[in-house]
Amino acid sequence: MFTGIIETLGEITKIEQEGSNFHFHITSAITHELRVDQSVAHNGVCLTVVAIEGDSYRVTAIDETLRKTNLKSWKVGKKVNLERCMPANGRFDGHIVQGHVDQIGKVEHIKVEDGSWIFDFSFDPAVGNITVEKGSITVNGTSLTCFHSKNGRFSVAIIPYTYEHTNFHELKVGDEVNLEFDIVGKYIQRVIRGY
Repeated sequence: MFTGIIETLGEITKIEQEGSNFHFHITSAITHELRVDQSVAHNGVCLTVVAIEGDSYRVTAIDETLRKTNLKSWKVGKKVNLERCMPANGRFDGHIVQGHVDQIGKVEHIKVEDGSWIFDFSFDPAVGNITVEKGSITVNGTSLTCFHSKNGRFSVAIIPYTYEHTNFHELKVGDEVNLEFDIVGKYIQRVIRGY
């Protein structure tokens, strides 16, 4: 389990394909603290550390993960948001995040507003996911609060600290992002729909 509070950025240094699997080699400031078998969220996708060598570690994404996330568009040099799983005695500084991406969203508009940034996102509402005004959303692993919540659209405000310490500063209009919708909202929606 994660909280959506990004610890640091990692940089992809090498990508290898093996069958339908992709191995991503990543350097980061926390590599020396990682261990093999540890779960780390990469842009909100929970991946297992399978090898560590120096300041680089490796994770593997299977075809299912590649199809449902923006990992298929990753290139060498890309910066990714990293968060280790929450310790049992840790604080919930964000919200409950599973590291299971529900679907891909798209950056529709970016606006600078009084020292912060407003990002507008769209997503396919036919998949069945929803946002609510002032509800939680995870965008590329970052815990945020929705506003201007509509069917298939929402906005978030990004403060300077978050902008600088996550990969939000690299996002451009048209970019794909990983979205994980609020787990409580998903359960309520399932009960209401009767399945």
